[in-house]
Amino acid sequence: MNAAVLRQPDAGLPAHPNELDRRRIERALGSRKRYRYVSPIVRGVTGGYLVESPCCSRNIDAEGGVIDVALLHHDAAGASWKLFRKDHKTGAWELHGVHQRLASVTEILNADPERVFWQ
Repeated sequence: MNAAVLRQPDAGLPAHPNELDRRRIERALGSRKRYRYVSPIVRGVTGGYLVESPCCSRNIDAEGGVIDVALLHHDAAGASWKLFRKDHKTGAWELHGVHQRLASVTEILNADPERVFWQ
């Protein structure tokens, strides 16, 4: 049998961020309900992904600059995703929820009925 087939992934490398999931998040955000006329940016950060977007409402940044929208962190130990929202007044990240699937996280970001992400 081929040795490459038997080789396990390197346990020392983190699963996130990775390019495949970063693109999945970008693609999923295309069906969001709010601020559809701006292009969000998804960046890989240690253990997850940061979603940023130009502030078109001018509620957070009067100049319309790029602001933090959400932080997605993969918890490998719990095999779950932690979704954080930014409190722009304090500059702190606040836990919004814990989810088992990445698709659940992007569904919440896309709907955002309370406008806690897309402000």
